[in-house]
Amino acid sequence: MQKDMRSCRDNIDLLMETSWEVCNKIGGIYTVLSTKARVLQEKFGDRLVFIGPDVWTEDNPSPYFVERKTLLKQASSKMKLPYDITVRVGRWNIPGSPLVVLVKFDGVYPHINNIFGKMWELYGVDSMHAYGDYNEGCAFAVASAIVMNALSEHLKVDGMNVTAHFNEWTTAMGLLYLKMILPQAATLFTTHATSIGRSICGNGKPLYDYFNGYNGDQMSRELNMEAKHSLEKTAAHQADCFTAVSDLTADECAQLLDIRPQVVTPNGFEPDFVPSEKQYQSLRKSGRNRLFAIAGALKGKKFDDETVVVATSGRNEYRNKGLDLFLDSLVKLEQLNPSKNVLAIVMVPAWVKSPSSELLKAIKDNDNVKESPDFITHRLNNEDYDSVACRIRGLEAEGKFKGNVSVIYIPCYLDGKDGIVNISYYDLLPALDMTVFPSYYEPWGYTPLESIAFGKPTVTTDKSGFGQWILSHFVNSLLACGVKVIGRTDSNYDFAAQEIGRQLIKYCGFSDEEMEIASKAALSTSEKADWKFFISEYYKAFKVAACNRDARIK
Repeated sequence: MQKDMRSCRDNIDLLMETSWEVCNKIGGIYTVLSTKARVLQEKFGDRLVFIGPDVWTEDNPSPYFVERKTLLKQASSKMKLPYDITVRVGRWNIPGSPLVVLVKFDGVYPHINNIFGKMWELYGVDSMHAYGDYNEGCAFAVASAIVMNALSEHLKVDGMNVTAHFNEWTTAMGLLYLKMILPQAATLFTTHATSIGRSICGNGKPLYDYFNGYNGDQMSRELNMEAKHSLEKTAAHQADCFTAVSDLTADECAQLLDIRPQVVTPNGFEPDFVPSEKQYQSLRKSGRNRLFAIAGALKGKKFDDETVVVATSGRNEYRNKGLDLFLDSLVKLEQLNPSKNVLAIVMVPAWVKSPSSELLKAIKDNDNVKESPDFITHRLNNEDYDSVACRIRGLEAEGKFKGNVSVIYIPCYLDGKDGIVNISYYDLLPALDMTVFPSYYEPWGYTPLESIAFGKPTVTTDKSGFGQWILSHFVNSLLACGVKVIGRTDSNYDFAAQEIGRQLIKYCGFSDEEMEIASKAALSTSEKADWKFFISEYYKAFKVAACNRDARIK
């Protein structure tokens, strides 16, 4: 293998990477790509091009995209593209400012069934049972592949020097399409979470106790996931290099996709996202003032600066992200009778209707919410059915939080323009004291990594790639590394809740010196996850892809 790796051709004159989340901040993959961009850009310069969906309008422009029509030799006006595909060229407004092409793909829809037929004929992709966002993802993916091919021709780059990287099932059909029209390109496919694994967990099935008994194809039929699973599995097998973001996900792929990734590419972090010390102190003060004003108005009590602020955040997946376990761990904390006030915050976006007018008035008048103490900052369209809202309401009705633990729910996307908090997520992180991310299903886990990068100790689980990385490299303790990893199984829910409660009460009892030790330990741990350390796995993946491409086209 080493001889083959040395002898294969791996020149990269054009490295293109595509994802639905390029310049489109909707989930964790945005963070993966936007934080690793600078390291890649330093190596490849403008030979690196990101490709994302042009889902923006003049009334709703992307805040992350800066258009520059003359870039890439005026590709936006000079490339000839079929299916009425159009592109805009510019730079991504992130550290490194890499080149980016946004693709308008609506013109692919009238041809999508013919494309599905071709994918069945060439690769056996079964799109018969597609529904939901399947067509949208595939239309974008095919358009991205067409743009990749056209861009390599426009820039006069030899196809043998093109490397194309596709992320998640939403771009998988693009990999297959590019392999059809530009077979010389080396292709990579990264799964950040298998669609079928996420579905198993999202449907309340026990993933871990019966893990070795699951068959991905059979489960896809049972859970009506056949199209996405077929596409994802095919791309994993057809890619010149298949990667996953953690050993945990690699095991999942081996079991459910019948292929183990050739390279594991863990997710790093870009330190430029962390504010300077002076900015940090200012953000901490303003953030805490705002959170205490909100919580005070909602709960009818005063929160002083000795209050311990603990939060969870991320995607609103009640079970997968451990939101249920977080809330139940707070009940355990209340039972342990913390000596300090604890303000616990659930910060996950939900189906927001509007900011709470009553809360806004109470904050403005420096008063309390009049009707009755509340826990939610924004009214929801589905407030009677939202899992988090229902659980908090139920726990409060049962009198579970009558002591020093107060729980509030901020169900909006924290972009600084939500109407209540009006502070972006990264600017709010300094206001916290610690975080909890007790995930049941978490291929990597950016939220705990972001937390420790801001010096906030965190509790997470061994069912996250990040948690597994901590267990492999550090002493598992808040004071030792700023992280405590809790074991989760399908049958230890109550024990896990109790253990998280114990960690929270332990932190509440820390002296100022111990809190500082835990914070510095968290920062030190995060530095080991800098992209400059993890990016080497991507370079290895590029090499594997080139070697397998060479063997494929001989």
